[in-house]
Formats: sequence, C-alpha cells, structure tokens
Amino acid sequence: MPEYLSPGVYVEEVDTGNKPIEGVATSTVGFIGVAERGPDDPVLITSFGEYTRSFGGYVANRYLAQAVEGFFQNGGKRCFINRVRSQNAAALPATIAALGGMTVSAIGDGIWGNRIAVKITNPGNNDPNLFKLTVMYFRDPPPVTGTNLTVDPTHPGSRLPANLPNRREPTLLEVFDNVSFNPNASSFYKRQINGLSTLINVDGVGGPRPPNNGTENTAPIVSPSTIPFLANGADGPALTLADAQATLTAFEKIDEIAILCCPDEYTPGIAGITTDLINQCENLLDRFAILQSDGTVAAPAGHFPPTPSKYAAYYYPWVRIRNAANGTDVLIPPGGHIAGIYARSDITRGVHKAPANEVIRGLFLDPMDPTRSFQVQVTKGEQDVLNPRGVNVLRYFPGRGNLVWGARTTTRDPDWKYVNVRRLFIFVEESIEEATQWVVFEPNDEPLWARVRRSVSDFLTRLWMDGMLQGKTKEEAYFVKCDRSTMTQADIDNGRLIMLIGIAPVKPAEFVIFRIGQWTGGSDVTEV
Repeated sequence: MPEYLSPGVYVEEVDTGNKPIEGVATSTVGFIGVAERGPDDPVLITSFGEYTRSFGGYVANRYLAQAVEGFFQNGGKRCFINRVRSQNAAALPATIAALGGMTVSAIGDGIWGNRIAVKITNPGNNDPNLFKLTVMYFRDPPPVTGTNLTVDPTHPGSRLPANLPNRREPTLLEVFDNVSFNPNASSFYKRQINGLSTLINVDGVGGPRPPNNGTENTAPIVSPSTIPFLANGADGPALTLADAQATLTAFEKIDEIAILCCPDEYTPGIAGITTDLINQCENLLDRFAILQSDGTVAAPAGHFPPTPSKYAAYYYPWVRIRNAANGTDVLIPPGGHIAGIYARSDITRGVHKAPANEVIRGLFLDPMDPTRSFQVQVTKGEQDVLNPRGVNVLRYFPGRGNLVWGARTTTRDPDWKYVNVRRLFIFVEESIEEATQWVVFEPNDEPLWARVRRSVSDFLTRLWMDGMLQGKTKEEAYFVKCDRSTMTQADIDNGRLIMLIGIAPVKPAEFVIFRIGQWTGGSDVTEV
C-alpha cells in the first residue's frame, strides 16, 4: 500500500490492462553431428559461412556440413550446432605454453588442433608493451621442419620461388593486433581473443610479454620459420552412442530450439540416437524432431518410421546434391533441407501451414534425368502404402520440381497425425507459458482470473485472425475458461490457478477431391 503521510500531490502508476502474449520463435533448429573441428559447446550459427569458420568444411561420409548448408539454402535463418566428440578423458585440446605468461589452446578437443600455428610479432602501432598474434589453421598438414612451420605463408617473401614449394595457404587466418599482456588493460589478450576466435582460447595472468617467434613482414623471410604448432591434441576413442547422447543433452538448456535434427543419425558408432531425439522432444514438450531414412537402397514399400511419436516426422528418400569439393553428385540425408523448409514455411506463412508441397532447393539437377535429385523416385502407388504409415515422401513432379509430398507425424493417434497441428500446439503452449510468468504469486482471485483470460483470449484472437485457427467466429475457433468452474476451493487453497483452453487448429487439405458429373442444363422442350 502507498503511504500518504504529508500533504501534497501524489502521482501513481496503476497497472489495469492485460499483459500481451508474444508468440515464440518456431524456426530455430538444433543440429548435432560430426564436424571437422570446432568448440566443445553449442554455438549459434546464422549462415553457412559462419558455420565453416567455426566448424570447418565437409567431412567424408559425415553429413552435418551438407545439412547445415541445405538448411540455409532452403530458408533457414538460425540454428545451434553442437559437434559430436568423444567424452573420454583421452580426448584433449591441443596446447602450447611456451609463450611468456600466455597459454594457447585449441577451442575444442581433437587432433585438428595440432594443425594450428601461432605467430607472435610486433604490433601495428609499434608499442613495445603490445604484440600481434596471428593464428593459422591448416585443414591438411603443411610442410614442417621439426615442430615448426617451414614457410610462413603470411610473409610476403613466402611467394619467392625458393619458398613456394613448401608454402601452404592457411584454411583459416585470424589476426589479433595491438594486444596487451597487462591484465588491467582493456586490450588484455584474454579479453581480445577469448569468445572472438573460432580457433583458440588463451589463458594466463599477464606478463611477461610473449617473445616474438615470427619474422616481421618488413624483414627478409627466415626459412625454415620458428613459428610453432599447438601439440598434444587427441580425438580419444571412436565415437559411441553415449558421446552423441551427451552432445544432445546440451540442447536441453537452450529454450530457443524448436526443431531437432541429427544428419549423422545412422553414422556407425552413434546410430541409435533417433530414440534420444524423440525422447527429448517428448520430455520437454517444446520441440519437434525431424527423422530420416537410413539410406539403404531397398523397396520403398519396406520403409517404416522407426518409432511412433506425436513429436517427430520421418522423411524418405535421401537427396542428391553437388559436391562442392570435386563437382560430383553425392547422396545425403534430407533432414537439413527439410529443417530449412520448416523455417521457410514458418516465416512466410506461419507455423499452422503444413511444411509440404514446398520446393526443395539446393539439390543436384540432371537435365537428362530430373528424377536423379533423389535416391529413388517414389511412385504414387508406392506412396499410397507409405503415407498411411507416417512416411513423408520426397518426390519429383514434371513441371513442378522436387517437392516435399507429405506432412504427417509418425504417431498412430489421428488427433496428432499432422505435423502442423502438433507444432501449432507447441507454439501456443510455449507462448502462453513464457508470457504468463507474471501470474505466479499474484493474489489468486477473480480480478487475476479476468486479466489472464483477457491476455490469452487476445492472443488466440490474433491467431484466429491470422488464419491459424478454424471457424467463422471467435467462438468457433477457441474458448478460454478460468473461473470457479475450472477450479475448486481446494485448488485455490493449494495455490493452483487452473485455466481451460480449447483451440480448433486448421488441418491441411491432404486429399483434394473434385466430384464432377454430367449436367443437362435443365432444358425444356415445348410444342410450337
């Protein structure tokens, strides 16, 4: 209660309106899989270029990079990436400690860190208390002399004829100039490098200044160089299902994720992660899993979804893309491309629209045989068998292109057989949950019930007006109850506020039927 203890004018703000509910994002994807390199924790990625800077390029017989590329090609905007790595203690990041008081380590575990070279030279402003750190990563090991890089590719003299045979262009180059070893300086190396570099982390408490180990660009090149590599990085034992499960578990803390996908779902060692993808979705109730066929060339009629679930959809067959490394075509699982279509459909139409009858972008196109974009071309007769099972088929249609031609979950429950219905409910439930946290510990009485009813009703009205709910009127589209009919006095005494909400989701027109017959036109015949 406000206090009025002395004469005067008092101005007070009174909160009388309802709290608006904002819809949550539905197109953020969480990908797990095997990457060339990268950090050990999930990273937000907003473009394929950003992915390659953080996680590298394509890996033979692994599909994470291709899936992320397909995701962005098909309209995806953002995703979280967590690479599957060994959780064994034998998996170690590469390090180097003989740099004054500074220790440099690869940003993640693995032998890939042993191909990082670090060069220290004078800073650009020539301040003797500062230095420049140049970080070079080589996907393929370059020529070395002892443990040092033979030719420094960042030095202009590396292009002299005598040095060219041993010169290798770094796959990724990072430069941190005018860096201080003073922990009190704003340019202290830990502040300038950690969190910004996609290759290394640095540690230390300050000076002394790391000694130069590279040749200044203004001085003649020294070959072999004295630039060292990080060392002792190790991958650890072969990947196991437990490693993939630990990688997936990290996504539980990221509330923004709405879709899960593992492009390496059937990779030897981590096969079996499908069940864990579904379990996370069913336990958290705020995300949806995209599953893929295993890539075996079998009769289409032999395909079944792996597990019935209201929180997963299964897609078949694999898709063919162009290998950017050598220009050939290669088959990959379709999950990344499908996730991009989910995102594109959500952004352009809304989560209520089934992510089907959508063009799949980024596929290999053979003008002599357009059906080669897929591993197999499924016929209508074969899809007549697959569709009722919950197998969403990807098909080529002449004149229309490569399309997603199915929108079902893997469940047998007819109430939840459509992907868009399940995802619409996830959207509504998550939006209401996040926007009504203010209700907790408010006085549980009629005024509070009325405010919550108004908030939820206004939110559902907006969805109905946007075409997400069916019905000619609001009353046909939804109902909201929060009064003495939904809770007893015992519920109130126990601190419970219970609201009953019903919505009528729009269903996709999966079967379009035109019934046509002959009509005589109602002609009359008369005698003249």
